[in-house]
Amino acid sequence: MQRIKSITVLLILVSLMACTGGKKQADSFPMFLTWYNYRPNPNRPVNLDSIFKEMKATGLDGVILNCKTDEYAGAIPVAHRNGLKVYAWWWGLNLEHDRDSILKAHPDWFSVNRLGQSLATHRAYVDYYKFLCPALPEVREYLKSKIRKLCEVDGLDAVVIDYTRFVDVILPTTLWPRYGIVQDREYPEWDFGYHPYLIDKFKNKHGYDPRTLEDPSTDDVWLQFRCDQVTELVNEMAEVVHSFGKIMSASPFPTPAMSRRMVRQDWGKWNLDIVFPMIYYNFYTGDVSFISDCTIENVKTKNSKTTLYAGLTAVNGPEMFKCMDAALNNGAEGICIFTIGSLRDAGVRAQFRAYTDSVRTVRAKTTVNPAATGITVVDTNPFNKTVIMEAIHKKMAAYISEAKGIPSPVIRLSDYRLDRKFGTTQYYKVIELNSGITFNVDFYLFGDLVSGWNVEPAKN
Repeated sequence: MQRIKSITVLLILVSLMACTGGKKQADSFPMFLTWYNYRPNPNRPVNLDSIFKEMKATGLDGVILNCKTDEYAGAIPVAHRNGLKVYAWWWGLNLEHDRDSILKAHPDWFSVNRLGQSLATHRAYVDYYKFLCPALPEVREYLKSKIRKLCEVDGLDAVVIDYTRFVDVILPTTLWPRYGIVQDREYPEWDFGYHPYLIDKFKNKHGYDPRTLEDPSTDDVWLQFRCDQVTELVNEMAEVVHSFGKIMSASPFPTPAMSRRMVRQDWGKWNLDIVFPMIYYNFYTGDVSFISDCTIENVKTKNSKTTLYAGLTAVNGPEMFKCMDAALNNGAEGICIFTIGSLRDAGVRAQFRAYTDSVRTVRAKTTVNPAATGITVVDTNPFNKTVIMEAIHKKMAAYISEAKGIPSPVIRLSDYRLDRKFGTTQYYKVIELNSGITFNVDFYLFGDLVSGWNVEPAKN
Protein backbone atom coordinates (compact mmCIF):
# COMPACT_ATOMS: atom_id res chain seq x y z
CA MET A 1 0.00 0.00 0.00
CA GLN A 2 2.89 2.33 0.76
CA ARG A 3 4.10 2.01 -2.84
CA ILE A 4 0.75 3.13 -4.25
CA LYS A 5 0.70 6.11 -1.85
CA SER A 6 4.15 7.20 -2.96
CA ILE A 7 3.14 6.88 -6.57
CA THR A 8 0.06 8.99 -5.96
CA VAL A 9 2.04 11.72 -4.23
CA LEU A 10 4.56 11.91 -7.06
CA LEU A 11 1.81 11.54 -9.56
CA ILE A 12 0.40 15.00 -9.56
CA LEU A 13 1.15 15.18 -13.18
CA VAL A 14 1.14 16.63 -16.55
CA SER A 15 1.10 20.31 -17.05
CA LEU A 16 -1.02 20.73 -20.13
CA MET A 17 0.18 24.29 -20.46
CA ALA A 18 3.76 23.07 -20.92
CA CYS A 19 3.11 21.09 -24.04
CA THR A 20 0.47 21.87 -26.55
CA GLY A 21 -2.80 23.10 -27.69
CA GLY A 22 -4.72 23.46 -24.45
CA LYS A 23 -6.84 21.41 -22.08
CA LYS A 24 -9.89 21.05 -24.32
CA GLN A 25 -7.92 19.43 -27.14
CA ALA A 26 -5.81 17.19 -24.91
CA ASP A 27 -8.81 15.99 -22.93
CA SER A 28 -10.38 14.59 -26.09
CA PHE A 29 -7.50 12.14 -26.49
CA PRO A 30 -6.96 8.93 -24.51
CA MET A 31 -4.18 9.42 -21.99
CA PHE A 32 -2.82 5.91 -21.45
CA LEU A 33 -2.54 3.54 -24.40
CA THR A 34 -0.72 0.43 -25.53
CA TRP A 35 0.46 -0.80 -28.88
CA TYR A 36 -1.10 -4.16 -29.70
CA ASN A 37 -0.72 -6.59 -32.62
CA TYR A 38 -4.00 -8.29 -33.59
CA ARG A 39 -3.60 -11.40 -35.73
CA PRO A 40 -6.95 -13.21 -36.09
CA ASN A 41 -6.47 -16.91 -36.78
CA PRO A 42 -9.44 -19.23 -37.31
CA ASN A 43 -7.40 -22.11 -35.88
CA ARG A 44 -6.49 -20.14 -32.75
CA PRO A 45 -9.31 -17.68 -31.98
CA VAL A 46 -8.39 -14.46 -30.21
CA ASN A 47 -10.74 -13.36 -27.43
CA LEU A 48 -10.62 -9.63 -28.09
CA ASP A 49 -13.32 -8.91 -25.55
CA SER A 50 -11.19 -10.42 -22.78
CA ILE A 51 -8.04 -8.65 -24.00
CA PHE A 52 -9.67 -5.24 -24.22
CA LYS A 53 -11.41 -5.74 -20.87
CA GLU A 54 -8.01 -6.39 -19.27
CA MET A 55 -6.58 -3.26 -20.90
CA LYS A 56 -9.37 -1.16 -19.46
CA ALA A 57 -9.01 -2.78 -16.04
CA THR A 58 -5.29 -1.92 -16.07
CA GLY A 59 -6.08 1.76 -16.56
CA LEU A 60 -5.75 2.17 -20.32
CA ASP A 61 -8.24 4.18 -22.35
CA GLY A 62 -6.85 3.61 -25.83
CA VAL A 63 -5.19 0.96 -28.00
CA ILE A 64 -2.92 1.49 -31.00
CA LEU A 65 -3.99 -1.58 -32.93
CA ASN A 66 -2.10 -3.24 -35.77
CA CYS A 67 -4.00 -5.48 -38.16
CA LYS A 68 -5.03 -5.63 -41.80
CA THR A 69 -7.37 -2.86 -42.90
CA ASP A 70 -10.35 -5.17 -43.32
CA GLU A 71 -9.85 -6.59 -39.81
CA TYR A 72 -10.46 -3.33 -37.95
CA ALA A 73 -14.21 -3.54 -38.53
CA GLY A 74 -14.47 -6.56 -36.24
CA ALA A 75 -12.15 -5.19 -33.56
CA ILE A 76 -13.34 -1.60 -33.20
CA PRO A 77 -16.84 -2.27 -31.78
CA VAL A 78 -15.35 -4.63 -29.18
CA ALA A 79 -12.81 -2.00 -28.11
CA HIS A 80 -15.40 0.77 -27.95
CA ARG A 81 -17.71 -1.46 -25.91
CA ASN A 82 -14.89 -1.78 -23.38
CA GLY A 83 -14.27 1.96 -23.23
CA LEU A 84 -11.15 2.05 -25.45
CA LYS A 85 -10.52 4.35 -28.37
CA VAL A 86 -8.87 2.69 -31.36
CA TYR A 87 -5.91 4.18 -33.19
CA ALA A 88 -4.63 2.33 -36.24
CA TRP A 89 -0.99 1.30 -35.98
CA TRP A 90 0.04 1.59 -39.61
CA TRP A 91 3.44 0.88 -41.14
CA GLY A 92 4.29 3.50 -43.74
CA LEU A 93 7.46 3.34 -45.80
CA ASN A 94 8.46 -0.07 -44.44
CA LEU A 95 5.87 -2.35 -45.97
CA GLU A 96 4.09 -4.91 -43.85
CA HIS A 97 1.03 -6.76 -45.12
CA ASP A 98 1.63 -6.13 -48.85
CA ARG A 99 5.42 -6.47 -48.84
CA ASP A 100 5.72 -9.47 -51.18
CA SER A 101 3.29 -8.20 -53.80
CA ILE A 102 5.00 -4.81 -54.07
CA LEU A 103 8.45 -6.42 -54.18
CA LYS A 104 7.29 -8.45 -57.16
CA ALA A 105 5.44 -5.67 -58.97
CA HIS A 106 7.64 -2.65 -58.20
CA PRO A 107 11.21 -3.56 -57.20
CA ASP A 108 12.28 -0.10 -58.42
CA TRP A 109 10.33 1.55 -55.56
CA PHE A 110 12.70 0.43 -52.81
CA SER A 111 15.33 2.45 -50.98
CA VAL A 112 19.01 2.30 -52.01
CA ASN A 113 22.10 2.73 -49.83
CA ARG A 114 25.36 4.58 -50.45
CA LEU A 115 26.89 1.42 -51.92
CA GLY A 116 24.11 1.28 -54.51
CA GLN A 117 22.38 -1.71 -52.91
CA SER A 118 18.58 -1.77 -53.16
CA LEU A 119 16.37 -3.18 -50.42
CA ALA A 120 14.52 -5.02 -53.15
CA THR A 121 17.42 -7.50 -53.16
CA HIS A 122 19.61 -6.45 -50.22
CA ARG A 123 19.08 -7.26 -46.51
CA ALA A 124 19.55 -4.49 -43.94
CA TYR A 125 19.58 -5.88 -40.40
CA VAL A 126 16.42 -7.99 -40.74
CA ASP A 127 14.37 -9.51 -43.56
CA TYR A 128 11.31 -7.33 -42.99
CA TYR A 129 13.19 -4.04 -43.52
CA LYS A 130 11.78 -3.24 -46.96
CA PHE A 131 11.57 0.55 -46.99
CA LEU A 132 10.26 2.42 -50.03
CA CYS A 133 11.86 5.57 -51.40
CA PRO A 134 9.79 8.52 -50.07
CA ALA A 135 10.70 10.83 -52.97
CA LEU A 136 9.01 8.74 -55.67
CA PRO A 137 5.63 10.18 -56.74
CA GLU A 138 4.31 6.63 -57.31
CA VAL A 139 5.21 5.66 -53.77
CA ARG A 140 3.52 8.72 -52.32
CA GLU A 141 0.33 8.09 -54.26
CA TYR A 142 0.33 4.42 -53.31
CA LEU A 143 0.72 5.14 -49.58
CA LYS A 144 -1.91 7.87 -49.66
CA SER A 145 -4.34 5.47 -51.30
CA LYS A 146 -3.68 2.92 -48.55
CA ILE A 147 -4.14 5.44 -45.76
CA ARG A 148 -7.32 6.69 -47.45
CA LYS A 149 -8.79 3.16 -47.28
CA LEU A 150 -7.80 2.97 -43.64
CA CYS A 151 -9.58 6.24 -42.89
CA GLU A 152 -12.75 4.87 -44.46
CA VAL A 153 -13.02 2.29 -41.66
CA ASP A 154 -16.07 3.15 -39.57
CA GLY A 155 -15.34 4.04 -35.96
CA LEU A 156 -11.57 4.37 -36.28
CA ASP A 157 -10.45 7.29 -34.11
CA ALA A 158 -6.95 7.98 -35.44
CA VAL A 159 -4.04 6.82 -37.57
CA VAL A 160 -0.58 6.36 -36.05
CA ILE A 161 2.11 6.02 -38.70
CA ASP A 162 5.17 3.95 -37.90
CA TYR A 163 8.32 3.14 -39.93
CA THR A 164 7.92 6.35 -41.90
CA ARG A 165 11.61 6.98 -42.31
CA PHE A 166 14.78 5.57 -43.84
CA VAL A 167 16.68 2.53 -42.58
CA ASP A 168 18.56 3.19 -39.34
CA VAL A 169 21.93 4.60 -40.26
CA ILE A 170 22.54 4.43 -36.50
CA LEU A 171 20.82 1.74 -34.43
CA PRO A 172 20.12 2.25 -30.72
CA THR A 173 23.37 1.35 -29.00
CA THR A 174 22.17 -1.73 -27.10
CA LEU A 175 21.26 -3.37 -30.42
CA TRP A 176 24.79 -3.17 -31.81
CA PRO A 177 25.99 -6.45 -30.23
CA ARG A 178 23.04 -8.28 -31.78
CA TYR A 179 24.40 -7.50 -35.24
CA GLY A 180 28.09 -7.49 -34.36
CA ILE A 181 28.51 -3.82 -35.30
CA VAL A 182 29.66 -0.51 -33.83
CA GLN A 183 28.00 2.54 -35.36
CA ASP A 184 29.99 5.38 -33.88
CA ARG A 185 29.59 7.15 -37.22
CA GLU A 186 27.61 6.77 -40.45
CA TYR A 187 28.79 3.83 -42.53
CA PRO A 188 27.79 3.47 -46.21
CA GLU A 189 26.07 0.09 -45.94
CA TRP A 190 23.53 1.53 -43.49
CA ASP A 191 23.24 4.96 -45.11
CA PHE A 192 20.11 4.92 -47.30
CA GLY A 193 18.51 7.55 -49.51
CA TYR A 194 20.52 7.05 -52.71
CA HIS A 195 17.72 5.99 -55.04
CA PRO A 196 18.50 7.30 -58.57
CA TYR A 197 15.29 9.36 -58.62
CA LEU A 198 16.13 10.98 -55.28
CA ILE A 199 19.71 11.69 -56.36
CA ASP A 200 18.50 13.36 -59.58
CA LYS A 201 15.96 15.40 -57.63
CA PHE A 202 18.72 16.61 -55.31
CA LYS A 203 21.11 17.41 -58.17
CA ASN A 204 18.44 19.44 -59.96
CA LYS A 205 17.89 21.52 -56.83
CA HIS A 206 21.42 21.85 -55.45
CA GLY A 207 23.67 21.28 -58.44
CA TYR A 208 25.91 18.45 -57.19
CA ASP A 209 25.88 14.72 -56.55
CA PRO A 210 26.37 13.85 -52.83
CA ARG A 211 28.08 10.62 -53.83
CA THR A 212 31.08 12.65 -55.04
CA LEU A 213 31.73 13.98 -51.52
CA GLU A 214 34.51 12.44 -49.49
CA ASP A 215 32.07 11.89 -46.62
CA PRO A 216 28.40 12.54 -47.48
CA SER A 217 27.47 12.22 -43.80
CA THR A 218 29.07 15.61 -43.11
CA ASP A 219 26.88 17.42 -45.65
CA ASP A 220 23.92 18.91 -43.80
CA VAL A 221 22.24 19.98 -47.04
CA TRP A 222 22.10 16.36 -48.21
CA LEU A 223 20.88 15.21 -44.79
CA GLN A 224 18.13 17.83 -44.69
CA PHE A 225 17.02 17.05 -48.23
CA ARG A 226 16.34 13.43 -47.32
CA CYS A 227 14.56 14.47 -44.15
CA ASP A 228 12.41 16.79 -46.23
CA GLN A 229 11.31 13.95 -48.52
CA VAL A 230 9.89 12.12 -45.51
CA THR A 231 8.33 15.31 -44.14
CA GLU A 232 6.62 16.08 -47.45
CA LEU A 233 5.18 12.55 -47.57
CA VAL A 234 3.96 12.67 -43.96
CA ASN A 235 2.28 16.03 -44.44
CA GLU A 236 0.58 14.83 -47.63
CA MET A 237 -0.74 11.84 -45.71
CA ALA A 238 -1.83 14.15 -42.88
CA GLU A 239 -4.00 16.05 -45.36
CA VAL A 240 -5.73 12.79 -46.27
CA VAL A 241 -6.30 11.80 -42.63
CA HIS A 242 -7.57 15.25 -41.69
CA SER A 243 -9.94 15.29 -44.67
CA PHE A 244 -11.75 12.40 -42.98
CA GLY A 245 -11.91 14.29 -39.68
CA LYS A 246 -9.58 11.83 -38.00
CA ILE A 247 -6.54 12.33 -35.77
CA MET A 248 -3.10 12.17 -37.41
CA SER A 249 -0.27 10.86 -35.27
CA ALA A 250 3.07 9.07 -35.51
CA SER A 251 5.59 6.95 -33.60
CA PRO A 252 9.02 8.38 -34.49
CA PHE A 253 12.44 8.05 -32.85
CA PRO A 254 13.05 9.70 -29.44
CA THR A 255 13.62 13.37 -30.40
CA PRO A 256 13.57 15.35 -33.65
CA ALA A 257 17.33 15.88 -33.45
CA MET A 258 18.09 12.22 -32.76
CA SER A 259 15.72 10.88 -35.38
CA ARG A 260 16.95 13.38 -37.95
CA ARG A 261 20.44 11.92 -37.68
CA MET A 262 19.58 8.30 -37.02
CA VAL A 263 16.72 7.68 -39.47
CA ARG A 264 16.09 10.99 -41.33
CA GLN A 265 12.88 11.87 -39.46
CA ASP A 266 12.62 15.60 -38.89
CA TRP A 267 9.34 15.10 -37.05
CA GLY A 268 9.22 18.51 -35.43
CA LYS A 269 8.04 19.70 -38.86
CA TRP A 270 5.30 17.10 -39.25
CA ASN A 271 1.64 18.19 -39.14
CA LEU A 272 0.60 15.83 -36.36
CA ASP A 273 -2.16 16.07 -33.80
CA ILE A 274 -0.35 13.68 -31.44
CA VAL A 275 3.19 12.34 -31.43
CA PHE A 276 4.29 9.16 -29.63
CA PRO A 277 8.12 9.34 -29.70
CA MET A 278 9.58 5.93 -28.86
CA ILE A 279 11.72 6.81 -25.85
CA TYR A 280 12.87 3.27 -25.13
CA TYR A 281 15.54 4.08 -22.55
CA ASN A 282 16.69 0.46 -22.27
CA PHE A 283 17.58 0.56 -26.00
CA TYR A 284 19.93 3.47 -25.39
CA THR A 285 21.54 4.25 -22.02
CA GLY A 286 19.62 2.03 -19.63
CA ASP A 287 19.10 5.14 -17.49
CA VAL A 288 15.61 6.53 -16.85
CA SER A 289 17.07 10.04 -17.11
CA PHE A 290 17.17 9.42 -20.88
CA ILE A 291 13.36 9.70 -20.82
CA SER A 292 13.53 13.00 -18.95
CA ASP A 293 16.17 14.37 -21.33
CA CYS A 294 14.20 13.42 -24.45
CA THR A 295 10.93 14.80 -23.11
CA ILE A 296 12.53 18.13 -22.18
CA GLU A 297 13.90 18.42 -25.70
CA ASN A 298 10.63 17.33 -27.30
CA VAL A 299 8.64 20.03 -25.51
CA LYS A 300 10.93 22.61 -27.14
CA THR A 301 11.32 21.12 -30.64
CA LYS A 302 8.01 19.47 -31.56
CA ASN A 303 5.43 21.16 -33.76
CA SER A 304 3.64 23.65 -31.51
CA LYS A 305 0.25 22.27 -32.65
CA THR A 306 1.16 18.69 -31.71
CA THR A 307 0.24 17.09 -28.39
CA LEU A 308 3.26 15.34 -26.91
CA TYR A 309 3.06 11.82 -25.48
CA ALA A 310 5.85 9.41 -24.55
CA GLY A 311 6.22 5.93 -25.98
CA LEU A 312 7.77 3.76 -23.25
CA THR A 313 8.80 0.14 -22.95
CA ALA A 314 6.58 -1.62 -20.43
CA VAL A 315 8.54 -2.75 -17.36
CA ASN A 316 7.17 -5.41 -15.05
CA GLY A 317 8.21 -3.67 -11.84
CA PRO A 318 8.73 -0.38 -9.98
CA GLU A 319 10.87 1.03 -12.80
CA MET A 320 7.68 1.41 -14.85
CA PHE A 321 6.46 4.19 -12.58
CA LYS A 322 9.83 5.96 -12.58
CA CYS A 323 9.66 5.96 -16.37
CA MET A 324 6.18 7.48 -16.44
CA ASP A 325 7.16 10.07 -13.84
CA ALA A 326 10.18 11.01 -15.97
CA ALA A 327 7.93 11.64 -18.98
CA LEU A 328 4.87 13.21 -17.38
CA ASN A 329 6.76 15.45 -14.96
CA ASN A 330 8.83 16.88 -17.81
CA GLY A 331 6.02 17.76 -20.21
CA ALA A 332 4.50 14.65 -21.80
CA GLU A 333 0.70 14.67 -21.73
CA GLY A 334 0.15 10.96 -22.02
CA ILE A 335 1.82 7.55 -22.20
CA CYS A 336 1.77 4.67 -24.65
CA ILE A 337 3.46 1.46 -23.53
CA PHE A 338 5.04 -1.29 -25.57
CA THR A 339 3.22 -3.39 -24.58
CA ILE A 340 0.69 -4.25 -21.91
CA GLY A 341 1.63 -7.91 -22.27
CA SER A 342 4.91 -7.17 -20.48
CA LEU A 343 3.03 -6.13 -17.33
CA ARG A 344 2.76 -9.75 -16.25
CA ASP A 345 2.50 -9.36 -12.49
CA ALA A 346 -0.99 -8.72 -11.13
CA GLY A 347 0.42 -6.42 -8.48
CA VAL A 348 2.18 -4.28 -11.07
CA ARG A 349 -1.05 -4.03 -13.06
CA ALA A 350 -2.92 -2.94 -9.94
CA GLN A 351 -0.29 -0.27 -9.28
CA PHE A 352 -0.51 0.82 -12.92
CA ARG A 353 -4.26 1.27 -12.50
CA ALA A 354 -3.75 3.27 -9.29
CA TYR A 355 -1.22 5.45 -11.10
CA THR A 356 -3.52 6.19 -14.03
CA ASP A 357 -6.48 6.92 -11.75
CA SER A 358 -4.38 9.42 -9.78
CA VAL A 359 -3.25 11.20 -12.93
CA ARG A 360 -6.77 11.52 -14.27
CA THR A 361 -8.01 12.86 -10.95
CA VAL A 362 -5.42 15.61 -10.97
CA ARG A 363 -5.91 16.40 -14.65
CA ALA A 364 -9.63 16.84 -14.12
CA LYS A 365 -9.00 19.46 -11.43
CA THR A 366 -6.11 21.56 -12.72
CA THR A 367 -3.87 22.40 -15.64
CA VAL A 368 -0.97 23.09 -13.27
CA ASN A 369 1.42 20.24 -12.52
CA PRO A 370 2.90 20.60 -9.00
CA ALA A 371 5.24 17.67 -9.73
CA ALA A 372 6.75 19.29 -12.83
CA THR A 373 10.52 19.45 -12.63
CA GLY A 374 10.80 22.86 -14.25
CA ILE A 375 14.01 21.72 -15.97
CA THR A 376 14.35 23.11 -19.49
CA VAL A 377 18.04 22.46 -20.20
CA VAL A 378 19.42 18.94 -20.53
CA ASP A 379 22.71 17.99 -18.86
CA THR A 380 24.86 16.53 -21.64
CA ASN A 381 27.84 15.67 -19.42
CA PRO A 382 27.88 11.85 -19.25
CA PHE A 383 29.95 11.90 -16.05
CA ASN A 384 26.99 13.51 -14.29
CA LYS A 385 24.78 10.53 -15.17
CA THR A 386 25.13 8.45 -12.01
CA VAL A 387 23.28 5.39 -13.29
CA ILE A 388 25.38 5.26 -16.46
CA MET A 389 28.67 5.62 -14.60
CA GLU A 390 27.67 2.91 -12.12
CA ALA A 391 26.85 0.58 -15.02
CA ILE A 392 30.22 1.31 -16.66
CA HIS A 393 32.11 0.57 -13.44
CA LYS A 394 30.11 -2.62 -12.95
CA LYS A 395 31.15 -3.84 -16.41
CA MET A 396 34.77 -3.00 -15.64
CA ALA A 397 34.58 -5.01 -12.41
CA ALA A 398 33.05 -7.97 -14.22
CA TYR A 399 35.84 -7.97 -16.78
CA ILE A 400 38.58 -7.74 -14.13
CA SER A 401 36.94 -10.49 -12.10
CA GLU A 402 37.00 -12.83 -15.08
CA ALA A 403 40.44 -11.81 -16.36
CA LYS A 404 42.20 -11.92 -12.98
CA GLY A 405 40.13 -14.52 -11.19
CA ILE A 406 39.22 -12.03 -8.46
CA PRO A 407 35.74 -12.19 -6.95
CA SER A 408 34.04 -8.78 -6.60
CA PRO A 409 37.11 -6.60 -7.20
CA VAL A 410 37.20 -3.07 -5.83
CA ILE A 411 37.51 -0.49 -8.63
CA ARG A 412 40.01 2.37 -8.34
CA LEU A 413 40.23 4.58 -11.40
CA SER A 414 42.58 7.20 -12.73
CA ASP A 415 41.09 10.36 -14.17
CA TYR A 416 39.22 9.88 -17.42
CA ARG A 417 41.25 11.21 -20.33
CA LEU A 418 39.53 12.40 -23.51
CA ASP A 419 41.34 10.55 -26.28
CA ARG A 420 39.50 11.97 -29.29
CA LYS A 421 36.15 13.05 -30.69
CA PHE A 422 34.45 12.12 -33.93
CA GLY A 423 31.10 13.64 -34.78
CA THR A 424 28.78 12.85 -31.89
CA THR A 425 31.10 10.28 -30.28
CA GLN A 426 33.50 11.02 -27.42
CA TYR A 427 36.30 8.50 -26.80
CA TYR A 428 37.89 8.31 -23.34
CA LYS A 429 40.60 6.20 -21.72
CA VAL A 430 40.82 5.36 -18.03
CA ILE A 431 43.14 3.10 -16.04
CA GLU A 432 41.86 0.77 -13.32
CA LEU A 433 44.71 1.26 -10.84
CA ASN A 434 44.53 -2.03 -8.91
CA SER A 435 44.75 -4.22 -12.01
CA GLY A 436 46.60 -1.83 -14.30
CA ILE A 437 44.05 -2.47 -17.05
CA THR A 438 43.26 0.43 -19.38
CA PHE A 439 39.66 0.71 -20.53
CA ASN A 440 38.19 2.50 -23.53
CA VAL A 441 34.96 4.26 -22.58
CA ASP A 442 32.90 5.73 -25.42
CA PHE A 443 29.90 8.04 -25.07
CA TYR A 444 27.44 8.63 -27.91
CA LEU A 445 25.60 11.94 -28.02
CA PHE A 446 23.21 11.51 -30.92
CA GLY A 447 20.92 14.53 -31.05
CA ASP A 448 23.11 16.30 -28.45
CA LEU A 449 21.85 13.98 -25.69
CA VAL A 450 23.70 11.26 -23.85
CA SER A 451 22.14 8.46 -25.87
CA GLY A 452 24.52 5.52 -25.47
CA TRP A 453 27.82 4.26 -24.11
CA ASN A 454 30.28 1.42 -24.42
CA VAL A 455 33.20 0.15 -22.30
CA GLU A 456 35.83 -2.45 -23.14
CA PRO A 457 39.48 -3.11 -22.31
CA ALA A 458 41.95 -1.30 -24.53
CA LYS A 459 43.81 -3.49 -27.00
CA ASN A 460 47.58 -3.61 -26.64
